[in-house]
Amino acid sequence: MKIKQVFNNNVISARDEDDLEIVIIGNGLGFMKKPGDDVLEENIEKIFTIENTEISKRLTTLLEEVPEDIFDISDEIIKLAKLTLGKNLNDIIYVSLTDHIHYAIERNKKGMDIKNGLLWEISRLYNEEFTIGKKALNIINKHTSIQLPEDEAAFIAHHIVNAELNEEMTNVVKITKVTQEVLNIVKYHFNIDFNTTSLAHHRFVTHLKFFAQRIFSGLDYAPKEEFLHAIVRDKHKKAYNCTERINTFIENTYNYTLSNDEKLYLTIHINRVVSQVLTTKKS
Repeated sequence: MKIKQVFNNNVISARDEDDLEIVIIGNGLGFMKKPGDDVLEENIEKIFTIENTEISKRLTTLLEEVPEDIFDISDEIIKLAKLTLGKNLNDIIYVSLTDHIHYAIERNKKGMDIKNGLLWEISRLYNEEFTIGKKALNIINKHTSIQLPEDEAAFIAHHIVNAELNEEMTNVVKITKVTQEVLNIVKYHFNIDFNTTSLAHHRFVTHLKFFAQRIFSGLDYAPKEEFLHAIVRDKHKKAYNCTERINTFIENTYNYTLSNDEKLYLTIHINRVVSQVLTTKKS
């Protein structure tokens, strides 16, 4: 493959064997290179091809507008997120996060930092991603000597969650809101405070994220466990009563009715997280 354009030390465009333009990311791919040089294929980390033409176009436009070090910062944060979470992230994060960091730095220079209204929720519901966000602020500071406020750690976390769930940012805001609403129903139904560091709470929140995602996508839970649903309903009556309360709230607020399978798994998670809190209180 031959280089078509050098954007910075780590990003180039080229043409593949079908003569289609592609954007390639890799350590040192553009260093001391010029159009017409061979692509160092062993250094390739990511290729944006015709399969994601829209992302390729947006990334190309962005690379022409933002300073080279901003993309390097974004790439370092994305690598950190992938390594920490052990997950693939939607390619859109290369565009959305780079663009956000660029404007966050520009706003900071003008004294126009933005408050994040979901800072509290994000820090608790997406603890891993928020921790990455805080580390991202250190990465940004290392490269630019600019210290962005903690609100930006939450914004960065939101972009990571967006890439994990493959959702638009507006939906991630809605998902976060529903997750917090359901947690509040459980909290006040049982008059408890959650142990947010427990594995049971982490699993419950993870379930709620995808539960909320199904609400806004209109998808139903795939398994059909009618027999098990009846057993769980009768065995964990208090937790199931809370589930029915959640169902009523979701119906009235979001016009979405929980299937019996969703009630089943929600009840199991509620019983587990509540039992963990009550057991801790007794010990």
